[in-house]
Amino acid sequence: MASEDKKNTIEEKKEEYKEVKGMGFFKKVKYSIFNIEKYPEMATEGIGNTLSYIAKLVMILAVVLSVWTLYQTYQMINEGTSYLENEFPDFSYSDGTLTVDSEEAIIIENEQFGKIIVDTNTDSEETINQYLNQINEYGTGALVLKNRAVLKNITMIGEVSYNYQESFNSINLIEFSKQDVVNYVQNGEINSLYFSVFISLFIYSFAMYFINTLWYAIIIGIVGYFTMWMLKMKMRFVAVFNMAVYALTLSTILNILYLIINMLFNFTIEYFSIMYITVATIYLLAAIFILKTDLIKKQEEVMKIVEAQQSVKKELEEQEKEDKKEKEERKKEDKKEEKKDEETKKEENKGNVKNDEPEGSKA
Repeated sequence: MASEDKKNTIEEKKEEYKEVKGMGFFKKVKYSIFNIEKYPEMATEGIGNTLSYIAKLVMILAVVLSVWTLYQTYQMINEGTSYLENEFPDFSYSDGTLTVDSEEAIIIENEQFGKIIVDTNTDSEETINQYLNQINEYGTGALVLKNRAVLKNITMIGEVSYNYQESFNSINLIEFSKQDVVNYVQNGEINSLYFSVFISLFIYSFAMYFINTLWYAIIIGIVGYFTMWMLKMKMRFVAVFNMAVYALTLSTILNILYLIINMLFNFTIEYFSIMYITVATIYLLAAIFILKTDLIKKQEEVMKIVEAQQSVKKELEEQEKEDKKEKEERKKEDKKEEKKDEETKKEENKGNVKNDEPEGSKA
């Protein structure tokens, strides 16, 4: 009975492992949010599959962010073209250097695009950092220097910097003037630049959010590992880290939704990063406590099986004793019967001897 229960448990575990092993990305997303008890099984797939899973999730986030930033760039260029043509000073670009015909920095503030600062005269890192701080305080915007441009968006982690020479050489653009830019935008030739901007934004966003997510997973994994240690549960940190990655699923999806809402309605949550890590930590701790509960249940089942085995063993020992006792009694009975048979035979033999004596012997 106990061996059959053990066999059934092993078969169930094999089926669960097969189910998890063949699981697709979207099913993992579903399990990560609604089936926390599956975390230990998913964690057994290995670090490679776990990193692949979180990379796909972050890729969706990076696409959303890149598309929106590209859309903002598109609007900014279209609106900025009119401003360039009518109000902005003359400028020219040649061999990696942008020159604007203005002795002072040009500062443009726009509710939609943020704060844009143009200064192609300064080389001072202190002045550049001051400009960046102003843009960061504003929340979003751009800094245009003589050799590079720095973009800042409220949805980005840090800033994105574009080197003119690297960016323009990729599209074989060596020099241009203000009128060339206006003609370039109005004639629709800028589409190839949009594609380059999208690729750059996607690579940057993916790299930054992927590294950031892994960092959060390590922090949450450490919390989970110490929780297991306090609960006297043994598990490798790699497995706990894998579980932490799956625990970040809901937080990452909420982050994607938050970015979309923020982009559409300019809605911000001051302590979103705290909520992000808190939700993931709760998920991981819930998975650990569920695992602990399952282990306790399995221990109870094992104890019941052990008790049943001991009971069966005791019954068998008692049965053996009874059988042994019966055998001994049978042996005794058999000996008595043998003894009685021997005595009977002796008496018969004596009677036969008397009957065989000659009659004349009586004289």
